[in-house]
Amino acid sequence: MDQITPEDQIAQRNQTAREDRTLSLPNLLTYGRIAAVPALVACFFMEGDTANWLAVGIFVAAGITDFLDGYVARIWAQHSALGRMLDPIADKLLVSAALMMLAANQTIAGWSLWAAVIILSREILVSGLREFLGELSVGVPVTHLAKYKTTLQMIAIAFLLSHPAGNKVFEYTTLSGLTLLWISAILTLYTGYDYLRAGLQHAFDTEDH
Repeated sequence: MDQITPEDQIAQRNQTAREDRTLSLPNLLTYGRIAAVPALVACFFMEGDTANWLAVGIFVAAGITDFLDGYVARIWAQHSALGRMLDPIADKLLVSAALMMLAANQTIAGWSLWAAVIILSREILVSGLREFLGELSVGVPVTHLAKYKTTLQMIAIAFLLSHPAGNKVFEYTTLSGLTLLWISAILTLYTGYDYLRAGLQHAFDTEDH
């Protein structure tokens, strides 16, 4: 019978630890948020008020998991590199898919398209900065204002996803959603500028050295 060496035991423990982290509750919640993206898009190919409310339900549930995965990871000490990588990706996929589908069915139209473009552009900008600064081992902290922006943005999209069914419950649902979307876009410009300024500062410092 082959004997298990200490190196094999260490490798097995490391493998088990990786599997535990991969299937930890925070990561499972993140996987669920990613899986919500095609489900959300599918709602736009359905007709009737039920489709609108189903889209809202999926989006809100996904938004709740965004809060829960970070909260659970903190209180249960289940942080992982995989979770840190997938969490912002899941958020961007969800928001981008929702905005594109809302633009496609003209819930977001005219001048309001600029608000969606600003938000999407900022997401791309921050992703690029994180990649660049990550190579320099520099983190990109999330500010309180950025968190407020994200909250308003999620509420705005939820309102807009209910169009036109939401207007039957509250006449100004879509208007409220578009208003909040513009407020989010304005906050996005401000927070995006902060991130860009920090990125440029590190880029210039790197060139000087």
